[in-house]
Amino acid sequence: MRLTRQTNYAMRILMYCAANEGRLSRVPEIAAAYTVSELFLFKILQPLVEAKLVETVRGRNGGVRLAKPADQISLFDVVRVTEESFAMAECFENDAAECPLVDSCGLNAALREALNAFFEVLGRYSIADLVAARPNMRDLLGIHFPEQHALAG
Repeated sequence: MRLTRQTNYAMRILMYCAANEGRLSRVPEIAAAYTVSELFLFKILQPLVEAKLVETVRGRNGGVRLAKPADQISLFDVVRVTEESFAMAECFENDAAECPLVDSCGLNAALREALNAFFEVLGRYSIADLVAARPNMRDLLGIHFPEQHALAG
């Protein structure tokens, strides 16, 4: 299974916000850290906000931050929000009736089991785990702590 670019960058946005804990993260800074367009990140942020994984703060000193602690956001939470389809084969699709084996195929059962194992593993890891795996994450992302982005109490 291959995750989409949207999922990849959704994880990166969440990791950035987690590494920048206690402060607002600005989209231009995140875009610069990952060398992608701001527009691309805004498109990815929308489903993350709708799923209550990220919250936005509007205004001149606005930005984004995690909507809940990083250790409470699993990788499965992110994948579930950002991936459109988990169909690993045609027989996972609703229009699979063309195959005469659709109701009794061992391939379908094996792929479903594999997909469930994939989801189970993603559920064991959190955004906090990814950030903790790289103690120098802030340096790698160019995160510095200017006073104007500090969150008010």
